[in-house]
Amino acid sequence: MAKQNGRHGDMMFNNVYKDKKVLVTGHTGFKGTWLTTWLLELGAHVCGVSKDIPTKPAMFEELGLEHKIQHCILDIRELEEVSAIINDYEPDFIFHLAAQPIVSESYKNPIETISTNVMGTANILEILRNYKHTCHAIIITSDKCYENVEWIWGYKETDHLGGKDIYSGSKGAAEVIFHSYQESFFSDSNCNIKLATGRAGNVIGGGDWAADRIVADCMRAWSVGDKVEIRCPEATRPWQHVLEPLSGYLSLGQGLVENANIHGQQFNFGPRAEQNHTVKELLYDLSNFWNFEKTSDAYDVTDNIPFHEAGLLKLNCDKALFNLKWEANLNYHQCIKFVSEWYYTFYKEKEDMLDYTTKQIREYQQEAALKKLKWCC
Repeated sequence: MAKQNGRHGDMMFNNVYKDKKVLVTGHTGFKGTWLTTWLLELGAHVCGVSKDIPTKPAMFEELGLEHKIQHCILDIRELEEVSAIINDYEPDFIFHLAAQPIVSESYKNPIETISTNVMGTANILEILRNYKHTCHAIIITSDKCYENVEWIWGYKETDHLGGKDIYSGSKGAAEVIFHSYQESFFSDSNCNIKLATGRAGNVIGGGDWAADRIVADCMRAWSVGDKVEIRCPEATRPWQHVLEPLSGYLSLGQGLVENANIHGQQFNFGPRAEQNHTVKELLYDLSNFWNFEKTSDAYDVTDNIPFHEAGLLKLNCDKALFNLKWEANLNYHQCIKFVSEWYYTFYKEKEDMLDYTTKQIREYQQEAALKKLKWCC
């Protein structure tokens, strides 16, 4: 199992991850791959648990991470097998990202979505209930856990949970399970297990090839000269680069180490308010990096809308700012640049993508240092 020396990650997140054992579930997915890469940059030892390589191509394979970490292929729903890995590895931190993450897939396979997102989370909490070592666990759900009433204000952590689709319901249920486990088994302030949940959404970035995600759909089409079909061009989203919520999750892990009051809490992580843009605006800005002569060559609008899609959903992140001193780093145009340049480099430049991904992480850290954000000081 390889470990980087953390030279470029020194003092990030107050060095709480350096030389620590970190277990990441869902490590072969889009967010999991970025998180694994960042943890290696921070000098952590990483063990990953995922049921498969979810896409082709897959960022995890393109970066060659199988040879950099302890790599385990296992379904998070297999309680005894996952328990054996965790108790053998003895992690100091757990980031639980493993999930069925696609809304459209939840309509096709609702039971699998519920069992993965709810029972997968319950399994991690059940394993931690009997875990004998000190561990800080960050349970990742989604901004879709909220009952979305399409209001213009950001949702707070105290707002109602729910959802009009199976995916949203499964994420709301995962939050309820977390709360019940925390109150039942981890409420003692002297407990060896410290837990919190992180909620984020509308995450974009290089290396996402999942089905029915707008950026992934664009890059698949544009890389071969095709148009992309979009369903809801006027739908508004608070787009954020994947490193934004990951900096929040890593800050949350740091908070669990340094502040007893963080234990058992829920936190939203979202972009700046000015990052609300329509799908149409997003595609226009992304397409500028692909040298289309006119925007109409980049996409077509279709009226084929097979499932409900929210018109607006954004988060209030005041709690993260107050308790963790966390705030978003990139503006919208920086976000678009990071995303576009990663894909353009992959498809057109043929660089070593682990080196390039690490380069973007370092650029993100440097930008945060210029802003004097707490986690990088």
